[in-house]
Amino acid sequence: MWATNPSRGIRLRPRTSQAGTTAIEFALLAGLFFTLVFGTIEVARLMFVYNTLQEVTRRAAVAAVNVYPGDTTAIDKVKQDAVFRTSPGDLALAPPVSDQNIRIEYLALLRDTSSGALSLSKIDQSALPTCAAKNRQICMQNPNAANCIRFVQVSVCDTADSSNCVPVKSQMLLPLVDLRLPLHKATTIATAESLGYVAGTAPCP
Repeated sequence: MWATNPSRGIRLRPRTSQAGTTAIEFALLAGLFFTLVFGTIEVARLMFVYNTLQEVTRRAAVAAVNVYPGDTTAIDKVKQDAVFRTSPGDLALAPPVSDQNIRIEYLALLRDTSSGALSLSKIDQSALPTCAAKNRQICMQNPNAANCIRFVQVSVCDTADSSNCVPVKSQMLLPLVDLRLPLHKATTIATAESLGYVAGTAPCP
């Protein structure tokens, strides 16, 4: 029923139970909308991270083939350069991936004595030759020796497990979306080059 203001002759609409409905609907839809927007941003960032990790391991492998594993200072520099930094820290827009997650391993090319098939085998840290000149001498004598560094392998691994390469789990930048997905290892294998060997250097003990 309409009410009339006698002084102005204006009809007034009576109050109904619909008051505040628009605000409530906006609040509900806004939450859904912003969740969708932030989710899209996070998915796009994860795609960027996946592509960037492959470039990170490629950069590390290209540099590591010319650095001997015993030179820890140089190896640390290789890892920092790989994540586009000049000091220890996280890869931009990709926490918790940092230079510490770059794992560099050295592989031998073994030949099966019965079938003659070749296979890659990880060389334990304790079995690595003591210097680049020694590695060169070993490889010249037997290129398929178990401690002859023939390849360098770089992966992105979780630091919590030093024996196995476990994928790092992504960390969201926006708190509204929680997509802690395992990132790929982005493994890159490159042929060992000088490993820091300088011509004329005598083999170390």
